[in-house]
Amino acid sequence: MTTDRIITPFTRETTDDQVLEGVDLTGKRVVITGGGSGIGAETARALAAKGADVTIAVRDVETGEKAAADLRRKAGAGDIRVAGLDLLDRGSIDAFGRAWSGPLDVLVNNAGIMALPELHRTKEGWELQFATNHLGHFALALRLHDALAEAGDARIVSVSSNAHRVSPIVFDDIMFERRPYEEWSAYGQSKTANVLFAVEAAKRWAADGITANALMPGGIRTGLQRHQTSAAAQEIFDNYDWKTPEQGASTSVLLAASPLVEGVSGRYFEDNNEAEPTTDLHAETGVRAYALDPVAAERLWNVSLELIGR
Repeated sequence: MTTDRIITPFTRETTDDQVLEGVDLTGKRVVITGGGSGIGAETARALAAKGADVTIAVRDVETGEKAAADLRRKAGAGDIRVAGLDLLDRGSIDAFGRAWSGPLDVLVNNAGIMALPELHRTKEGWELQFATNHLGHFALALRLHDALAEAGDARIVSVSSNAHRVSPIVFDDIMFERRPYEEWSAYGQSKTANVLFAVEAAKRWAADGITANALMPGGIRTGLQRHQTSAAAQEIFDNYDWKTPEQGASTSVLLAASPLVEGVSGRYFEDNNEAEPTTDLHAETGVRAYALDPVAAERLWNVSLELIGR
């Protein structure tokens, strides 16, 4: 596998359909968490349109079924199914894994929550964003590992964010038990975890034929911003250079299905290309070194195993 930075012909403006032009996904089986709305839904549509059999894993199955019906109509090919999944419920994750039969070609860890203004905890006492964005997806990937390995050349796509540059993993106090809670630090830490998961999964599961990469989709106006209701936030949003959903899903489908990244693993992408390193907290592009640090990745994996009782 090359260690050179991966550059594709695609850009920030490229849409998911353009990325997948000429790609045939007939027979490929895909799971997308949070696939009933936002870029998850658009990712589902784009992959199904190329013949993939897509399962959108959602907490609200009834709402998911309505979304799936619309997505099937738009895709016009493949299949889009719905399965219940609550990333905060280990029982739900286990049930999803037990119900899955046969190989799994692509797992897109897409669902997430962003920048909750107040500290929320799960029943285990975990900070909610870290629990949802990282631990739930970590547990799901472990549960589906055998199905991914059975595919022989499976891909894991971990949807992160440029907000990872706000915070590394604060191993001494991941759950904000001693330090003051700050919404963007909590969100940023969870997004760093998404990248580090891909780094460690790439190493641990390479022998199983599984690749794993992380990405920043870009800013897309979806329900993800629903917790940001302040006047300052709205002013920023009003002046932000938003992507369309089709542009926002393009890097996800690149990593999920494009032959251009076959065999590539443990990397962080944005705007359909591998990101360059950055130390600038305020830059809109680039990846921080701590998000790709193999020592931090291994430590997070082991901490996560302990937290979920594995």
